[in-house]
Amino acid sequence: MIRKQEENKAMIHPVQIVGAGPGAADLLTVRAVRCIQEADVILHDNLVSAEILQLCRPEAEKIYTGKKYGDATDPMARQHHIHELMVLHARAGKKVVRLKSGDPFIYGRAAEEVRYLQQQHIPYAVVPGLTAGIAAGSLCQIPLTERNYSNAVLLCTGHTASYDNAQLDALANMLRTGTTLVMYMGLSNLSGVVQKLRIAAGADTIYVTAVSKVSGPGQRAVTATLEKIGDRLAEAALPMPVVFIIGKHAYEVGV
Repeated sequence: MIRKQEENKAMIHPVQIVGAGPGAADLLTVRAVRCIQEADVILHDNLVSAEILQLCRPEAEKIYTGKKYGDATDPMARQHHIHELMVLHARAGKKVVRLKSGDPFIYGRAAEEVRYLQQQHIPYAVVPGLTAGIAAGSLCQIPLTERNYSNAVLLCTGHTASYDNAQLDALANMLRTGTTLVMYMGLSNLSGVVQKLRIAAGADTIYVTAVSKVSGPGQRAVTATLEKIGDRLAEAALPMPVVFIIGKHAYEVGV
């Protein structure tokens, strides 16, 4: 009986929690490509591109586990379902890839998935990916850090506009002193965040570059000051997903 349990345990392959990067397949890491091509089961998010999913083996089972803006599905129930799928297929002896857009540990809920796998005694590995905010800076030639201009970069979320005054004052002070903010999930609440940042930033000129569909064939970018970005975005009607680069020098090099 003990020997049989050991044999069954040996059949369990580590669940690979893989970062799919910002969208373009040629921005994947070599390790990510290998994991995708070897997988029996792919649990993929909404923002994983069709180009990347084409790297899967024809016989691989692709299971959509993503969410979209406005999705009425309970997020806790959806996440629990993902947890159960990872364990179910891993215990069936399949090579499982949990494919997440960007980097798994940047607003990706990978930590919750790792904890669940630990609780279930399922081996796992995490494969880093290029997060969209970093990719957006490079693809749009906006240095997120640069000597004598910006000495730090902060990744934050605009998913809610509920920043209190102390937080906004801290963010505004960072902007004034040269820190660049990279804001995810902020399009739907941008007006509230911008209004509060304008008040907190005072007279300093702060730029915003909004980048839509980073690295994809439909990538578009709009740059304006905090005062004008709302109007520019209304004119441009950028499709989601959009990341924002905010700072005193958040514009293309040479402009």
